[in-house]
This record gives sequence, structure tokens and C-alpha cells, in this order.
Amino acid sequence: MNRELEWIQTVVPDMIDVLSRRFLILKKIKTDRPVGRRTLAAQLKLSERALRTETDFLKEQGLIDSSKSGMTLTENGALVVRSLGEFMDQMLTLQATEKELTALFGGIRCLVVPGDSDEDETVTCSMGQTVNEILQALLPQGHNIIAVMGGTTMAAVAQSLDSELTTGRDLMFVPARGGIGERVDVQANNISAQMAERTKGQHRALYVPEHVSEKTYEPLLREPAVREVIEMIRQSNAVIHSIGEAIPMAKRRSMSQTAIDSLKQKGAVGEAFGYFFNEKGEVVQKLSRIGLQLENLASMKCVVAVAGGSSKGHAIAAYMKLAPSQTYLITDQGAANMILKG
Repeated sequence: MNRELEWIQTVVPDMIDVLSRRFLILKKIKTDRPVGRRTLAAQLKLSERALRTETDFLKEQGLIDSSKSGMTLTENGALVVRSLGEFMDQMLTLQATEKELTALFGGIRCLVVPGDSDEDETVTCSMGQTVNEILQALLPQGHNIIAVMGGTTMAAVAQSLDSELTTGRDLMFVPARGGIGERVDVQANNISAQMAERTKGQHRALYVPEHVSEKTYEPLLREPAVREVIEMIRQSNAVIHSIGEAIPMAKRRSMSQTAIDSLKQKGAVGEAFGYFFNEKGEVVQKLSRIGLQLENLASMKCVVAVAGGSSKGHAIAAYMKLAPSQTYLITDQGAANMILKG
């Protein structure tokens, strides 16, 4: 519902602000009844004129009464506050959190879903649904090539996409990187295939390891099938990816203990696109060679990063120092709280 309200706000820009303001007025009247207009205006930091406009409207709607002693709620007004209370409190909390994150990350758009995906798997599904809504809003009509990373979060995102995305659009999903060697169910090839199936789009696979030696790299690029997919990746106008914790990701990639110890010594906290970075957002090690590179994101029109759970808070905060300005971050309250604690 929070996301639906956000899209409604794009059509009626002041709707949520008006709703929030009127709800706070009703809530304050309920708490301090009877309360005078001047006192209420001072408490809510509104001019008396602005407050009068709102209270006149609320009175016309039969939600408040006014007398010489001050304003009180009607029975209907009390019902509205009681019925909307939990929803509005959650919405206002999420809105405040999103604004704090956006300010912290230099204006990068942040969307927060309730809960902590470390504790509740359904929260990851909520993030996936938000990704679907973001793509619906941002992808242009016509042909789109969407580069997709792998991982457990991305697998959940794939299950949240729907065929409405292909209304007026031709979607081609491609793996952003090679990924042979990982669990099959979380490989980018598999994720892109799932997304294509869910949306009734198309996909191409890239059957090469993500990390190869210089000696192996050049011959692979001469393979027509590999070259074709690499070219599609370069032409992609959108990318969906997650952000991982450095050490768990290193283990998932079957890195040696020596390499893992090196990452620890370098202070690596997060990983994305095969790049490991420290808390300052400085890249301390790069594995990736075939596929999308971190520097390629700057030219992408649509970049969606999705990661949640309080355990990923530090990794997300570090990555956002590298993220291009057009990024949309989809996260949850658990990660957001950890990030804002610093």
C-alpha cells in the first residue's frame, strides 16, 4: 500500500502531504482536546491561517467540532484516527526513514519496506514487489535490455515480477556477469531466465565463469555466442543487482582462505559486481572480468539495487558511496536502521 500511495503522489503530488497533515491535526486534537486553534498551530508549526483552512475542511467532513473551549473530535473523527492510526504511523515512519537515507546518500532515491529480511523471508518478497513497481514506472515503452545479477535476493525478486511489465514493452533479460561455479539456482543465468518466464519476455545465457585469467579471457571473447551476449550486456539500458557482505560472498564464490584473509586485512565489508569494497566505498579487490563492470553503471538509465536485512547495513552503506546518482535503492527497515545508526 505504501508504494501505491507513492505512485498516486506522482499524479497528485500533494496528496500524501495533505493526508499526513490532516491526520496529525486529528491526532493532536484527540490527544489535547479541547484545544484552541492558536495553541494547535504553534504545536504543529503551522500558521493560524493554514490551520484554519484545514480545520474548516475537517469540520465540513464531520470529523471535528469546535466550541468556545476549543476543538474536539466527533465520533467519526475518532473512528478515522483509530482506523488509520497503525497505517499512518508506519507510513510516516517509512517516509521519514526514506528521506534520511536519501539525504545520507546524496540524493539517491531510497525506498524502504517494513520489517527485517534477516528475520522474515516475506520482507524480501516485499522488496521484490517494489522492484517490479519501480521497473513499471521507469522502463520506457519498446525494447529494453535488462542486465541481471545473481544471488538469493535476486532469486526472490525474479518471483515478484509479473507479465504487466511487458505491456507495451519488449523485454530482453541478460546475465550481467558470468557465473558458472555458483549454485545453479542463484546464478545470473538462471535468474534472468526466471525473470523472462515471469514477465513473458526473452533471455540470453552467458555460459562462462565470471572470473578467468587473462590467457583465457581473450579466446572466450572471440566465441560468437559469448560475444553476442557480451554486446547485449553493453547495450543494456537497465540493471538489477543486489549487494552482499564481503566475506560471505567470498566464500560463496569459493575463494581461497588466503584470499579471504586478504579481504579481511583490507577491511572489505561489501561486494557487488565482483568488486569488494571497504567502509569508505574504496574498491580493495576486483574479481570480475567478463560482463558488466562497475564503471558501466554510469551510462545506465535505470539502476536498481536491492538488498535488505540488518546484517547487510554496513555493506549497503559502503556500496552507496560508489553507486551512480540514478540508482534506486530498495531496502528494508532492518537495514535502514542499521545504516542510520552509523
